[in-house]
This record gives sequence, structure tokens and C-alpha cells, in this order.
Amino acid sequence: QVQLVESGGGLVPAGGSLRLSCVVSGGTFSSYPMGWFRHPPGKEREFVAAITGSGRLTTYTDSVKGRFTISRDNAKNTVGLQMSSLKPEDSAVYYCAAKKGWDWALFRRENEYDYWGQGTQVTVSS
Repeated sequence: QVQLVESGGGLVPAGGSLRLSCVVSGGTFSSYPMGWFRHPPGKEREFVAAITGSGRLTTYTDSVKGRFTISRDNAKNTVGLQMSSLKPEDSAVYYCAAKKGWDWALFRRENEYDYWGQGTQVTVSS
């Protein structure tokens, strides 16, 4: 059974930074491409960033490029999302997700992922 647990959310003023972490247990972490998604209030859940199993390739949604960085530590079964220059519109519940196999590829759609965490709330005050 693969389980994902996010942490690191909180309340931060606009312009501030936060680092989210997601620890994955079960399975072979390095074989899972990973993604971060967010669900803003009143909107659909949306893609934020993704990373291949090796960590060599990443992709981001346009609104976070240059501000957010996804990374992973395969020795610690952890994927992180460093968020800087935060804006009120970044406020959302953030989820990490894992996909079985295809470790060399990047995935941006929710329905491509197999496992999800419970989410962590990020609130950016103006």
C-alpha cells in the first residue's frame, strides 16, 4: 500500500516563502513520477509541478514558473515544493501525487496519477 503524507503548509504573507514536503511509503519511490496539484477555494484542482523518477526533468504550470521549485530525494522517499514570492492567488490545498511506472516521463493531468496525499493548506495573506 502506497501512502503519501504532505506537510509544511501554513499562513504566510504575500511575498513570503514556504516549503512543502511529501513523504511516500510503500512501493519503490524512485520509480514514481511525482506531481504537486492545488485546489483553490471555489475552483477546480489544478496542476502545479511534476518531476520524473530520477529528478532530472521537471515541468511547471506557467503561473508558478520562476517562483516554485519541485525536487525529490530518493534516498528519503521525499518530494518537495519550494514556494517563493507567494501571492494570495497561490492560496489552496496542496496535494502531492504519485504515478506507478513510467519513471522517465512527466505527467500534468490528475487522472494520470495513481496515489494521492490528504493535502496541506497554504494560505497567503495580502
